[in-house]
Amino acid sequence: MTEDDGPHTGGARFRDVLADPQFFALWLAQLLSVLGDQVARVALAVLVYTETASAGLTALTYALTFLPDLVAGPLLSGIADRAPRRLTMVVSDLLRAAVLALMAVPGMPFWALCLLVVAGQLIAAPFAAARAAILPHVLTGERYLVASAVSGTTYQSGQVLGFALGGPLVALVGVPVALLGDAVTFVVSAAILQFGVAEQRATGAAESAAGLREGARIVVGDRRLRALVALACVSAFVVTIEGLAAPYAATLGGGPVAVGLLLAANPLGAALGIVLLARLVPPARRDRLLGPLAVASCVPLIASALHPPLAAVVTLWVVSGLACAYQVPANAAFVAAVPDAHRGQAFGLAVTALRVTQGLGVLLAGVLAEATGPAVAVAIAGGVGVLVALGCALAWSRARSG
Repeated sequence: MTEDDGPHTGGARFRDVLADPQFFALWLAQLLSVLGDQVARVALAVLVYTETASAGLTALTYALTFLPDLVAGPLLSGIADRAPRRLTMVVSDLLRAAVLALMAVPGMPFWALCLLVVAGQLIAAPFAAARAAILPHVLTGERYLVASAVSGTTYQSGQVLGFALGGPLVALVGVPVALLGDAVTFVVSAAILQFGVAEQRATGAAESAAGLREGARIVVGDRRLRALVALACVSAFVVTIEGLAAPYAATLGGGPVAVGLLLAANPLGAALGIVLLARLVPPARRDRLLGPLAVASCVPLIASALHPPLAAVVTLWVVSGLACAYQVPANAAFVAAVPDAHRGQAFGLAVTALRVTQGLGVLLAGVLAEATGPAVAVAIAGGVGVLVALGCALAWSRARSG
């Protein structure tokens, strides 16, 4: 890649948006947090599976990182439309650092660990809504679309590095130190946001109850927004591989390093897929690819029924991740279509649907894995996911043409 041929959308390139000081601060804070989070997820998966030797309990703990959004999405995301958005992100980061520090206390009971996982996810909801709402004010037009691609690539790449390095790191330093390291990343992220991003408030923000009703009305009343949310929720079938990574690795005779490789596989594919979409596919064509890519994201999981070796499983999950890149343009299209005064609330409602379906998917896959084994559970999730994705793709096609 030469200096002038970086990934682009129209006339803007990745390096163009990274040159913006405020977006660079948002990007750097995101990178630090994602890296720390993925190391922490490896640590939690190893800790729970080591203590319980149960695929179901391991999946339950992972599901707890999704299910709190059933409450947090509708009730807490609206904070981003009422409170200053930078302040919302900074306070959320500091609170999450405190939660992780408590999780690192040696001998923490399993029930207390579960409560802290729930607390951390509750705090994450207003942060995500505030970041999604502030980004269209930092960069607009084509630069916003590229910024969304950069954010998506960073998230997936950070997952790859965090998961891949998380296994050896947890094996080297232990679970408590890994969790404390994640806490530090949130403190640094808060400082970067405080001094690198200008404060911003929603224009014409509504009161809490009215904002919730209006946000719901906007999402439910627009067939395009409904179809975009449905396509995003297809990931509920793909994310089962993350919840079952530790028991799946155990069936293959692997330890923490194998867990990290399995967790890193799908994000690696997604990071590559996002770059390919941004570089090779014009914006006007991306909408038409959302449905087919959603279906394709589930197909490789079906091959897990053949019980392939670790290298083949990693390859299959990378291929699935390539197709999962459709989530980034779908997310950008959703945020851009919602009025600013209700952007945080509408985003929170969409995330609620996404995260709750993901959590239920992981939880049900864990129960299924207890009866069938992790490989068969993943294969079943892939097969059902293909059927659901076909229906969502049809709904999106009708919404686009309507």
